[in-house]
Amino acid sequence: MKHRGKCFWRAAFLSASLAGPAHAVLPDEILADPALEARARNLSQELRCLVCQNQSIDDSSAPLARDLRLLVRERLSKGDTDRQVIEYLVARYGSYVLLNPPLQKNTLILWIGPLLIIALAGGAFAVYVSRAGRAKTEADAQLTEAERQELGTLLEDSAR
Repeated sequence: MKHRGKCFWRAAFLSASLAGPAHAVLPDEILADPALEARARNLSQELRCLVCQNQSIDDSSAPLARDLRLLVRERLSKGDTDRQVIEYLVARYGSYVLLNPPLQKNTLILWIGPLLIIALAGGAFAVYVSRAGRAKTEADAQLTEAERQELGTLLEDSAR
């Protein structure tokens, strides 16, 4: 029985160590020219699958991602530069096709939204702390002199 446990953990470790990013590029998509294929793979890592959640077309097995990978390779084979391929896809699908969209008027909320949420949360926390401190001060002010003396005595006794 001990041997089975060791084998299980070894197999689990091996599986976890071999698990890496899954690339969905199929063999029939790969270009014969290694330099062009490398450029295509780099571009595919920068482009978002339009039907997946925040996944590159290189990692997606969706049919639309395959079509985009083929389109990238087709444009590169025709002699387009990487920039021209990106511009072509942005013109066709909008900035959303980029995994890292540029800072523009229409993408401003994507860049500033998280900062606004953090600022609002910080402001809410500051208001909470301020009100809690004020409530404690008001509660202390409502004690009579006799209650204060008794509280002081109790605190001294508990400190001993």
